[in-house]
Amino acid sequence: MSEPFDAVDVIVAKRDGHRLTAPQIDWVVDAYTRGVVAEEQMSALAMAILLNGMDRGEIARWTAAMIASGERLDFSGLSRPTADKHSTGGVGDKITLPLAPLVASFGVAVPQLSGRGLGHTGGTLDKLESIPGWRAALTNDEMMSQLERVGAVICQAGSGLAPADRKLYALRDVTGTVEAIPLIATSIMSKKIAEGTGSLVLDVKVGSGAFMKDLDRARELARTMVELGTDAGVRTVALLTDMSVPLGLTAGNALEVRESVEVLAGGGPADVVELTVALAREMLDAAGRPDADPARALADGSAMDAWRAMIVAQGGDVDAELPVARETEVVVAERDGVLSTLDAYAVGVAAWRLGAGRARKEDPVQAGAGVQLHVRPGDRVRAGQPILTLHTDTPERFGRAHEALAGGIVVDDGGAGARGPLVIDRIAV
Repeated sequence: MSEPFDAVDVIVAKRDGHRLTAPQIDWVVDAYTRGVVAEEQMSALAMAILLNGMDRGEIARWTAAMIASGERLDFSGLSRPTADKHSTGGVGDKITLPLAPLVASFGVAVPQLSGRGLGHTGGTLDKLESIPGWRAALTNDEMMSQLERVGAVICQAGSGLAPADRKLYALRDVTGTVEAIPLIATSIMSKKIAEGTGSLVLDVKVGSGAFMKDLDRARELARTMVELGTDAGVRTVALLTDMSVPLGLTAGNALEVRESVEVLAGGGPADVVELTVALAREMLDAAGRPDADPARALADGSAMDAWRAMIVAQGGDVDAELPVARETEVVVAERDGVLSTLDAYAVGVAAWRLGAGRARKEDPVQAGAGVQLHVRPGDRVRAGQPILTLHTDTPERFGRAHEALAGGIVVDDGGAGARGPLVIDRIAV
């Protein structure tokens, strides 16, 4: 069968700064998924998109073509409205764990299709798999049943959602095109729109521990994704949030689950509670529950009840002891002063090197590994006072973790130190 377009012509058009037509986009995404467009050709097109960009119409069409490569879920049969959240990833970003059951406790269905960690940002599924018995893989029927009964599901996305994205994502990783905002936006939003949720709240992180280090670029990404969701009929809003400092006091799988349960019990670190409540308010408002009070549901135990039901429904032993690493080492302050810097990226890399994350998709992770924070930027410390505790089952990893932290912890005579606002901006169309 002859193809209606030639890949080289499409590459040259974007290389020369032209707008791709809807038929060109439909064809190139489909042909790449089928293997007709070769990897090196899609690499060249991805680089041309990185360098020359895409307009709103091109991005919307590219997203639609990615969705069309696979199945779409349909939640219209549920008795509850649906709301979903996506975070662009950060260090200590355990927000999905308390957020999904919190929102579900108000009668909203939360289909949270999540991923595994790669590099210095942790994966939600890795965290939950530290709970004995909990399973990430659910069939679509199991997911629908759990959403109707419990209201919240956190599980892995099936292979049928946007298969074009899975192929292109791996290619971008090895061709220096990960940073292309049109490709980031279409990757995230093709999966989220294919999920079939009625409303979506985006948590776009910015700062040293985030994928986006620059506020202007983070704002551009957030706006692009909000426009994509809106154009596809999904009520979409984005919060730009600070990721210069780790979220909460833990980075690592079981460590973060433990902290999330503290939040659900009405305690936990103030920043985790603040962001969980802020995102919950947005999700509840978008799902038609504008008068709901998420802070009350954390305090009165209803969010905890939803958490327990969600974990049990996926085979987890909600009362089991969580894994604890076999070895620990403490990082102490070298002098008296104020902790002016505790760099999120440095902490994330340290947690990864201790075994909490993976360098390749197939690598195992340690459930108990990670980093525990004892002080926050702006706190006054004494020489010898613990700043971090490092956790791992394999003590030979401590050396590389200490190397990652070099320069990331600064105690001085008191500069700015304390974190700025956690929620930097709200973006809606």
